[in-house]
Amino acid sequence: MKMLASALALTAATILATPGATFAQEKTDFSVCWSIYAGWMPWGYMQDSGILKKWADKYGLTIEAVQINDYVESINQYTAGQYDGCSMTNMDALSIPAGGGVDTTALIVGDYSNGNDGIVLKGEGEDTLEKIAGQSVNLVELSVSHYLLARALDTVGLSERDITVVNTSDADLVAAYQTPDVTAVVTWNPLLSTIKAMPESHEVFDSSQIPGEIIDLMVVNTDTLQANPDFGKALTGAWYETMELMQSGDEEALSAMAAASGTDLQGYKDQLATTQMFYEPAQAVDFTKSEKLPETMTFVANFLFDHGILGTGAPSADFVGIAYPGDKTTGDTNNIKLRFDTTYMQMAADGSL
Repeated sequence: MKMLASALALTAATILATPGATFAQEKTDFSVCWSIYAGWMPWGYMQDSGILKKWADKYGLTIEAVQINDYVESINQYTAGQYDGCSMTNMDALSIPAGGGVDTTALIVGDYSNGNDGIVLKGEGEDTLEKIAGQSVNLVELSVSHYLLARALDTVGLSERDITVVNTSDADLVAAYQTPDVTAVVTWNPLLSTIKAMPESHEVFDSSQIPGEIIDLMVVNTDTLQANPDFGKALTGAWYETMELMQSGDEEALSAMAAASGTDLQGYKDQLATTQMFYEPAQAVDFTKSEKLPETMTFVANFLFDHGILGTGAPSADFVGIAYPGDKTTGDTNNIKLRFDTTYMQMAADGSL
């Protein structure tokens, strides 16, 4: 799911030349895109169930939530102006649209990975993270798995110089792990659960040890949102109506999401158990206003810059400015391109949508 487009498919120049990518006007028809992941299945459900249409109708709009199987492609299409919004992680939002010059707002902070991503070592006695030193580690390079690895290594005084990263497609990871040569992998659910269940497998680090750092969002084009605030209201209203169903344990809704993601109800519940969903808007607002978020995004910006993927020709980790509630910023204040905005989530919390 969470792969980063390592060779950013769209340069900043291309994006800036794309009609509609850098300016917006009032309109009534909108579309957002999403891809399969536990925390993003609600978008498909609200599209199919009519919840999204109900909220769009309330504001005299038409909104479609479109599933795109290729996660990176969904981000690139959003960045090019093909969609008004897209589901993506905080890391990918910073590197691809924001790093590419498209002013982007995190409209809904939906969840964070709380064990959905992990590092697994294979072999007798390979049960501590320190044992990873000197090993080849298979993962999707420049993804949140790569970020998790970098953060994990730092906790035990190691760095990427102490291991060898082997870029491996998520589609190939399980098969690769079953070969004798592969002894260390980093991945996300449901692949993580499959690998952990194999003989002599030891999970030595997971995302619950860096809580709140791998964040799942629905982002929208800032100019589009500013010109069409009802678009933000409709999306947010539909999201939190769906969150109420999930929080209540509505089996019809959860079963539909499970089937759409290729698992059964229990399998989907297992994935949600390691996903810290913000079912209530007030929870998302508090998280977004926390002092920890700017610290997390600084970690992310440094990772992206160190790996050469923080926008085209980024001179430093501060290349892209990020705005937070309360007029807080990190990065270049003259190049604010990613905005964490609690306005619409707060409306949901206040019951004023």
